[in-house]
Amino acid sequence: MDKPTPVGLLHQPKPFFMIFFVELWERFGYYGVQGILAVFFVKQLGFSQEQAFITFGAFAALVYGLISIGGYVGDHLLGTKRTMVLGAIVLAVGYFMTGLSLHSPNMIFIALGTIAVGNGLFKANPASLLSKCYPPKDPRLDGAFTLFYMSINIGSLLSLSAAPVIADKYGYAITYNICGIGLIVALLVYFACRGMVRNIGSEPDHRPLNVKNLLMVLLGTVVMVYVCAWLMHNVKIANIALIVISIGVVFVFFREAFKQDKIGRNKMYVAFVLMIEAILFYILYAQMPTSLNFFAINNVHHEILGFTINPVSFQALNPFWVVVASPILASLYTRLGVKGKDLTMPAKFTLGMFLCSLGFLTAAAAGLWFADAQGLTSPWFIVLVYLFQSLGELMISALGLAMVAALVPQYLMGFILGMWFLTQAASFLLGGYVATFTAVPEGITDPLQTLPIYTGVFSKIGIATLIIAIIMAIMVPWLNRMMNATGDASTPAQKG
Repeated sequence: MDKPTPVGLLHQPKPFFMIFFVELWERFGYYGVQGILAVFFVKQLGFSQEQAFITFGAFAALVYGLISIGGYVGDHLLGTKRTMVLGAIVLAVGYFMTGLSLHSPNMIFIALGTIAVGNGLFKANPASLLSKCYPPKDPRLDGAFTLFYMSINIGSLLSLSAAPVIADKYGYAITYNICGIGLIVALLVYFACRGMVRNIGSEPDHRPLNVKNLLMVLLGTVVMVYVCAWLMHNVKIANIALIVISIGVVFVFFREAFKQDKIGRNKMYVAFVLMIEAILFYILYAQMPTSLNFFAINNVHHEILGFTINPVSFQALNPFWVVVASPILASLYTRLGVKGKDLTMPAKFTLGMFLCSLGFLTAAAAGLWFADAQGLTSPWFIVLVYLFQSLGELMISALGLAMVAALVPQYLMGFILGMWFLTQAASFLLGGYVATFTAVPEGITDPLQTLPIYTGVFSKIGIATLIIAIIMAIMVPWLNRMMNATGDASTPAQKG
């Protein structure tokens, strides 16, 4: 490409728009469920906060832990597009079942298992399809994935703003049904625009549907739903299952890395190190629907700018800031990248971790120094916490997808995108246990008693994250050298 392509939605290839809106509505459904789930466990099912956090962590771990399998199915069995559609259908069924579980409580774990399997089938494939829409070394790649990440957060913003309010006023069943409708909208968008991606996809997409493979995947889906439901009842075994999956995926990763030449191996090693760093970030990210959520409920004033806010809806600040910052960063990355002045991927990851540290130190400071006599602090501190956390997320989570597209071989795209999401699985599991340190003992509701619990844990998290960020900063030159060993400074992950 001789001339830099201007940044902006209008300058993306046509399939980008379809994938953007499919992802938006799918994430609308998922985050509506995730945002209220821990509170649902406590208020509707009678869980203690500690039980709720651990159960939520196990559920979220399964949600992300199965994505590698969905990536494989998309790459080798059904095709990226067919797997995406199947996953959306299974997810819709799961959300409707979650609504019905309020009338039949024993159904809740089957519903959660259905959601986990549906998400596993769906999640890796839109990003895999998007990566196939751009030629190699396209300077729009970082910006495209950042804008793609914005679609996730528009859906999240809509659902996290509305779901807690709807659940409070009209009940959880209606809320979960609305989340299911979001998946139906995603499917309608895909079928209306599928002509845009007629010639784009993985190898099986270009062949007639293999009925044997379809039946095998459908049978596996049903079996895995019941396996996940059983694991929800047996969280310790779920933890072991995640460890086994992780070991298997890491083994395959290094087996494939050793097949590459030195240049390819170096790229994959850098990708692996950045995935480890991402695990640390996602442990912090997992605090939003758990410990930060309950901090907002128990120790933050709920009035802001004259409006009373449902405290669970403070989570919507995360996608709000991401939506605001995404186009700015997308433009910046593309313009700097064309000039060869962009930060390298390891440098962006490090900066993101510093911002996350600042977020938790802000939360701790809000409680330690700025709480009133009743033990309540200003909601503006929550606004700041989510600002820092969201900017850090854009440096790490959004660019992780672009990193994978830039550093790994194209034939492994679905599998390694799944591995990237597996880092989130491990993190949500660990994050659930970290959140238990903030769990308030049953019967304690006085903000003056709950405040020291939150501030103590948040200050420790902030300091530990700061130390990790400093270590990451020291590693940046070494990682840059590994990446620059290709002698090709024009790949998206090596700008500048």
